[in-house]
Amino acid sequence: MAKKVLVVDDEKLIVKGIRFSLEQDGMEVDCAFDGEEGLRLATENNYDIILLDIMLPKMDGFEVCQHIREFSMVPVVMLTAKGDDMDKILGLEYGADDYITKPFNILEVKARIKAIMRRTVPRQQKQENPKVVENGDMRLDCESRRLFILDREIKVTAREFDLLALLILNPNKVYSRETLLKRVWGSDYPGDVRTVDVHVRRLREKIEVNPSEPKYVQTKWGVGYYYKG
Repeated sequence: MAKKVLVVDDEKLIVKGIRFSLEQDGMEVDCAFDGEEGLRLATENNYDIILLDIMLPKMDGFEVCQHIREFSMVPVVMLTAKGDDMDKILGLEYGADDYITKPFNILEVKARIKAIMRRTVPRQQKQENPKVVENGDMRLDCESRRLFILDREIKVTAREFDLLALLILNPNKVYSRETLLKRVWGSDYPGDVRTVDVHVRRLREKIEVNPSEPKYVQTKWGVGYYYKG
């Protein structure tokens, strides 16, 4: 079944180039040229991934991403013409899974899209890995990629799920930020380890009663993070 992509950008030449290239790979591509139209399409359709520009007419990309996160955990990749690190981090804070800085090479965009899809599509679990992991009051369904605490579902993004799954499947094992970046985001990911810190902080805000005194995802100062088993 063809993967379905939504591209939201007001630069029509960029949209045309991305659409042509992705369709050449057999993907279905919908396009929007302002934030309101992009949000409408995201609301009415099911996409495998959304490419979302930050600087958009009517509603900026951050606001669109925030609204999308109210009803969907679809992977969102922010497109930004700014090189400022704070813009990238801010994009992650609003629930984005990744970012790509303009100008970009379309081959890089395609590679990043395929890498994210590989990680986020429910996959057949290896025989040694359980489909459902339970630890105390936390339950992680690795097949449907859903998280429950005290039987209440917690909405997490694709990256947050992958990060938590890696830690919970290896309780009490400390991972450096560099290792987490490589394992969860991939060895070709151009971002730095602050991306890991942002996701850990955001994950704690969702799963911890008191994020400043975490029960689940612990910090090993000077080393990295681990899941307390």
